[in-house]
Amino acid sequence: MLQVSQRAHYGLRAMTELAKAYGRGTRSLAEIAEIEHLPVGYLEQLAMPLRRAGLIEGTRGAHGGYRLARSPADVTVGDVVRAVEGQVTPVECLGDDYVAGSCARDADCLSRTVWRRVKQGLDEILDSMTLADVSLMLAGDEARAAVPVIQLREAKQSNACSVGSPAAYS
Repeated sequence: MLQVSQRAHYGLRAMTELAKAYGRGTRSLAEIAEIEHLPVGYLEQLAMPLRRAGLIEGTRGAHGGYRLARSPADVTVGDVVRAVEGQVTPVECLGDDYVAGSCARDADCLSRTVWRRVKQGLDEILDSMTLADVSLMLAGDEARAAVPVIQLREAKQSNACSVGSPAAYS
């Protein structure tokens, strides 16, 4: 079945740590690895495509590390996923690099419509959530994760204690 890759999952986890540290200097990959319980070697592999995509900047030296290149509000989950994985496509024939006619069923493939809708839905969700939005959510808080982000922002601004409580959503 459709499953998020380890690269995408770890990449997003690392980027949320950088989002939490935004404006307060750099974070080393070792720090991120410790906080997120991820292998530092794996994070080193993810840093390169994130840098190439212009999502993070690195600083060398004793106080070096990585930081977001843009505000967390300007980096979408889709940006992160595409930087570490490439295009999100549930089937090969929906990729940008697909050569029309490569599949004998191109002309009469009825399932492509289903997969196109799945791709559109995935792209819409991934591109509608920013690192700032994700940083507002608590891991494992299903009630909060199901609430539209705008509602979370409003609740956080008005009364931080009500965010996550059922009364905040009625």
